[in-house]
Amino acid sequence: MHLTIRHQGQIAPTIGGILLFGSLRDKYFPDAWIQCGRFNGTNKADIMDQQDVKDHFPLALEKAFDFIKKHASRAAQFGELRRKDVWSVPLDAVREALTNAIVHSDYSQMGAPIRVAIFDDRIEIENPGLLAGGLTIGDVRDGVSKLRNRVIGRVFKELNLIEQWGSGFQRMIESCRETNLPDPIMEEVAFRFRVIFSLRRTPAHSNADDMDQRIMALIQSCEAAGGASTQYLSKELEISSRAMRDRLARLTKAGRIVTVGKSAYDPNKRYLLVKDSD
Repeated sequence: MHLTIRHQGQIAPTIGGILLFGSLRDKYFPDAWIQCGRFNGTNKADIMDQQDVKDHFPLALEKAFDFIKKHASRAAQFGELRRKDVWSVPLDAVREALTNAIVHSDYSQMGAPIRVAIFDDRIEIENPGLLAGGLTIGDVRDGVSKLRNRVIGRVFKELNLIEQWGSGFQRMIESCRETNLPDPIMEEVAFRFRVIFSLRRTPAHSNADDMDQRIMALIQSCEAAGGASTQYLSKELEISSRAMRDRLARLTKAGRIVTVGKSAYDPNKRYLLVKDSD
């Protein structure tokens, strides 16, 4: 299947949307690659290992995924019939997020490769470009999808690298919960989209990450004032109002907080913690 991609008024030859040669990719899409890093601790101050993956996308997916597995640990769990390897990271979820990053990246952005960052407590996978077509993170959680790169998406589907568009986040949740890890977090940061996988195992009933805990602590501190507003929480925790609204909606749906206002669209609405019943 021979196709072409138009970029900045020029034509780049491709097969199935995958650039034929590295030199052509470097010319037309110089940032269509994956930067992988393993960091010591919970920030990027001390890098232990790194790899720049600049192969064609299907092969790049496999190499980046191998880098993640290289830095994951596994243990043997023996059942009545056979041995089962238990990994320290939700591999199916991470692979899904990595595939989505390749398919949905905005390759017109300069100096912005796909990035995989592995820390002691989490894995972050981010790609250039916010959600396409005005979608919100809530839409993605509900299974709504809009493909940014149709050719790449079609090729990945024909290669059985993606199954059904729109169901990826549900599969990521299932993979995390099977390994007793919190649900993945999606964020839009500046002009990039990020998925965060916590590696801290928690009780099955708890899916709140560190940021959620900080949000709920701030809400609790505002109880005497009638609750905390979205604007206040966003300013205090230094995340965008859009990201804050998404987190508040998720915490509300999970029954952790409650909205106080004239209506769901009240700009002055506030949030309070849900009291545990005796």
